[in-house]
Amino acid sequence: MLFHNMQGHSPSPSTYAGSDGESIGNCPFSQRLFMILWLKGVVFNVTTVDLKRKPADLQNLAPGTHPPFLTFNGEVKTDINKIEEFLEEVLCPPKYPKLSAKQRQSNTAGNDIFAKFSAYIKNTKSEANAVLEKGLTKALKKLDDYLNSPLPDEIDADCMEEEKGSNRCFLDGNELTLADCNLLPKLHIVKVVAKKYRNYDIPPDMTGVWRYLNNAYSRDEFTNTCAADAEIENAYKDVAGRLAK
Repeated sequence: MLFHNMQGHSPSPSTYAGSDGESIGNCPFSQRLFMILWLKGVVFNVTTVDLKRKPADLQNLAPGTHPPFLTFNGEVKTDINKIEEFLEEVLCPPKYPKLSAKQRQSNTAGNDIFAKFSAYIKNTKSEANAVLEKGLTKALKKLDDYLNSPLPDEIDADCMEEEKGSNRCFLDGNELTLADCNLLPKLHIVKVVAKKYRNYDIPPDMTGVWRYLNNAYSRDEFTNTCAADAEIENAYKDVAGRLAK
């Protein structure tokens, strides 16, 4: 969950508590927003909230809404994309860096992976498993192809040699953007949960995807806002369908 009062640009975000009631729980949408705040250079402390004992002020703030949400001047914003747009607009240059991707394709790269993963992990029919797994692999391969293809600013117009590929760190270049804040939390969940409940590994020959993940794991903006693997696995314990024998 995210409770974030933007008055005075002094954020006070909260997120789902883990199984122990204190550690960061699994919520890729909250992590997305935490990463944005971190990259913007906004100082904040994360407070975890145990939804079993949700504080009354949070219940009264946005009754009937699903977290994460944001409050500003008494107005509650609940749409994750609208919140992202709002943060990019309000926390803007020169005081805060612009985080939007330069390439439009960077915003949509990998956007079907989580849907393919969800169908795969929730499936209980053994006969459908191979097809769903293939669908997930195909979606990951599309992302891999994008990450290994040079962006326009990586191509030397004066060079006569054919471009061999890209070694960039992230979707839109060597710096994290809003596109990465959206995709990386979901991609990490896919890696952790698919391995735990389907013994599925992202193919090692997907060098672009692995380079992308490993670069993310080297950044505090990602690792310090991410739930522990055990918390992610626990969150999917009742979601992952057991394949019928």
